[in-house]
Amino acid sequence: MGAELPRLVVFADDWGRHPSSAQHLVRELLPRWKVDWINTVGTRRPSLTIADAKKVAAKLASWMKPADEGGHAAPKLHPNLTVHSPAHWPGFGAGWERSLNARLFDRALRPLLERAEAVVATAPIVADLAARIPEANWIYYCVDDLAEWPGLDAEALRALEQDFVPRAQRIVVVSEHLRARLQAMGRASDVLTHGFDPAHWAGVAAAHAARAAADAGHAREQPVAVFWGAVDARLDVPIVLALAERCELRLVGPLADPDPRVASDPRIVRTGAVPYADLPRLAAEADVLVMPYADLPVTRAMQPLKLKEYLATGLPVVATALPANRAWADAADLVDEPAAFATRVLERAAAALPAAQARARERLAGETWAEKARQFESWIRRSDPPR
Repeated sequence: MGAELPRLVVFADDWGRHPSSAQHLVRELLPRWKVDWINTVGTRRPSLTIADAKKVAAKLASWMKPADEGGHAAPKLHPNLTVHSPAHWPGFGAGWERSLNARLFDRALRPLLERAEAVVATAPIVADLAARIPEANWIYYCVDDLAEWPGLDAEALRALEQDFVPRAQRIVVVSEHLRARLQAMGRASDVLTHGFDPAHWAGVAAAHAARAAADAGHAREQPVAVFWGAVDARLDVPIVLALAERCELRLVGPLADPDPRVASDPRIVRTGAVPYADLPRLAAEADVLVMPYADLPVTRAMQPLKLKEYLATGLPVVATALPANRAWADAADLVDEPAAFATRVLERAAAALPAAQARARERLAGETWAEKARQFESWIRRSDPPR
């Protein structure tokens, strides 16, 4: 019999609900690691809406189910993956809330943490648990400046992060902006930008070409521009409205309290959330893929998961010049002014992908999730990381 696989515990978003970077990494690690995935709640208190009531009901139901069932319609789990949904209080703002959650997590999870090679957290809500179990190899996988996210408890997140950062054995960030922020807190970190799954997007270009050939005799009245992701307050409203004026704009993803003009404009097609498996088909129906994010503290820090997915489709991409996008400025068009953004979309929809952009995308070969997971794996094993 072979050696026992190392064990990894991951505190993150609900497994299978949406394809986060942590889930992509873990899927690559599963053949080599036993993973205990901990579904957690965020720091946004539920509001009195039907949508939030459904989320609360689903979370309560997941707490009543045994490990592995996950509490939602997730695909069949890998044999090396166990999903846990420990009951905990949906808030971390007050001292009693933090203390209660630390005790609940400790009681439910201590045996897992004590035998884990590493414990990864994508949010600092584990700060008090790390104080209780300091001998664990805590890894902070910092994927966003969560305190800047619309609707989250910024004060609580900043306080939790201030407490968790000194206790983390290693910190991995997804952008240079986040690395600079952690450096200002006195900690070194390693940068791991997001990857993509080549197989998932491999058929988009051919499907797009077939669709375009079929439409050759009856051209569209307007080009189709597609965005996927959460439709929220991070979107640049003037750019979105400029696109809606001149394109058929399709926003694919859940509505998460966006600007009312985006939520109600009758010219915009809002599909709601769709399965990750459907995105290649929706991409093939587009003429151009767009990423109209506003210049905000939260967007300056983030590494858009969709960027390399967009580039991997072979379709034209027009985006705003976020810091994370600038590394790929030769592979896409970065435009910040609303009218110019819409004009560039029309230009790209009318012609083939520029040869220079196609060549620039060849370096995607080194940006797969498999490559990212190998680097991540080397960092999360017990070591003497830079501090």
